[in-house]
Amino acid sequence: MKPHTRRKGLVLATLCATMFMAMLDNVIVNNALPRIGQQLHSGVSGLQWVVEGYSLVYAALLLTGGTLGDRYGRRRVFLTGLAVFTAGSAAAALSGSTGTLIAARMFQGLGAALLTPGSLSILRHVFTDEKERARAVGLWSGVSALGLAVGPVLGGPIVDAFGWAAVFWINVPIGVAGLLLAARFLPEFAARTRRLDLPGQALSALGFGALVYALIEGPARGWTDTRVLLFAAVAATALPAFVVVEARSADPMLDLRFFRDRVLTGAAVSGFMTSFGMFGAAFFLPLLMQDVMGWSPSDAGVAGLPMTAMIVVAAPLSSALTSRHGPRLPLVAGLALCAAGLGALSLYGARAHYAQYVWVLLTMGLGMGMTFTPVSIAVMQRVDPARAGMASATLNTLREIGGVIGVAVLGAVLGSRLTTTLADSLHRLGAPSELGRPLPGTAPDNTAALPAPVRDAVNAAFIDALHLALRCGSAALAAAALLVALLLRPRPDVTPSLPDERQAPQPEAAQR
Repeated sequence: MKPHTRRKGLVLATLCATMFMAMLDNVIVNNALPRIGQQLHSGVSGLQWVVEGYSLVYAALLLTGGTLGDRYGRRRVFLTGLAVFTAGSAAAALSGSTGTLIAARMFQGLGAALLTPGSLSILRHVFTDEKERARAVGLWSGVSALGLAVGPVLGGPIVDAFGWAAVFWINVPIGVAGLLLAARFLPEFAARTRRLDLPGQALSALGFGALVYALIEGPARGWTDTRVLLFAAVAATALPAFVVVEARSADPMLDLRFFRDRVLTGAAVSGFMTSFGMFGAAFFLPLLMQDVMGWSPSDAGVAGLPMTAMIVVAAPLSSALTSRHGPRLPLVAGLALCAAGLGALSLYGARAHYAQYVWVLLTMGLGMGMTFTPVSIAVMQRVDPARAGMASATLNTLREIGGVIGVAVLGAVLGSRLTTTLADSLHRLGAPSELGRPLPGTAPDNTAALPAPVRDAVNAAFIDALHLALRCGSAALAAAALLVALLLRPRPDVTPSLPDERQAPQPEAAQR
């Protein structure tokens, strides 16, 4: 029996609130790091793992979460994930050491990996009318994107008013309320009887986990560090082995036919590259505003409100465009706007006034908001219900990995240019290179004690390096926009790449 309108609204509200919480936790902790470092005596590496421990587990186990939902029931796995996430949030708030906090953050990542894939699958089953479903997914995607956007805005004032633990306590009442609502209103759907793909699960967790670890530690330890090379080698071995195992499995956790569909492939590229560029920018902008421009964490967070506002505006707009014209227009436009925003941001330096570049933040927010909803709608329209959890987990994994890779790759570009430029500047000043350490972003107020000429050289080198990184990100997003435009160009013979298993196999010619 289909849920009536009020029940559908409560289901949507529950799913939106929990996804907002999961996305918020990706970024809200950033403004709390200085206070955490002071009170828990954390080093730079420890603070980095406070942030990335969540992403590491989340990215490594998303595919597993989707498979478990398909196997044991999406409602059951969703509730389990929400309970784990809420408990992890409480543990993080109560942590008395850096190690305990990192472990709690990883526990949160496990919960998010369990609840995220089932959220979109449940929406698909509850909202059966195509137009109603598109509106629901538009709101769900917009709220998810909003969680990423408002994290920095909320983080600074919350830390200033209540301390760093408050950024974790905020999840607990939301999680408890979500559990009560979900237990009462979320419908259960028949689980799909199939064997668990244990080799695939093990290889995916090992491969993605090792890849994320190598990307996180590479910039800090050096790309030739033995441990970094070891984990990179593990990833280079495990991920191809995972593809081989899935291709041969009769019941894989990742159906490789997903990537035979050009629309789904275009959606995957869009999700990956949007996170690649925008997570990289979100990582660097606070360093520019706080360490170079001298803004407070709260002021830097509030500066992101225009971007947040445009995400809210763009999510329903992209939903309407997708319903009318398909995903091609909003995806290509979103990627192009993100590319333009990153490129334009590289035109402004430390002396730029906020009013001069606020239009760039509006452009970036519009671009981000345009890409979220079409990706989700493409999955629901082109994947049969039995594989919806796997497909949702695949796209979310690619988004998360895209963000991690974006920070690592653009960070490597920035670090290399910064080192070279700063060494030349200090040599011209006749100052020892050690005066350039620490660099912007490595500690709060880290350049204030430097002599004025050296401080100016450090800041100028940082801005020059940041501009190069932003331009590289802009070029990558522009290339992605072109690729997606080609993948999603209109064709008369469009069929889903993942047909329902009860249907007869389609002729090969019909799938092209």
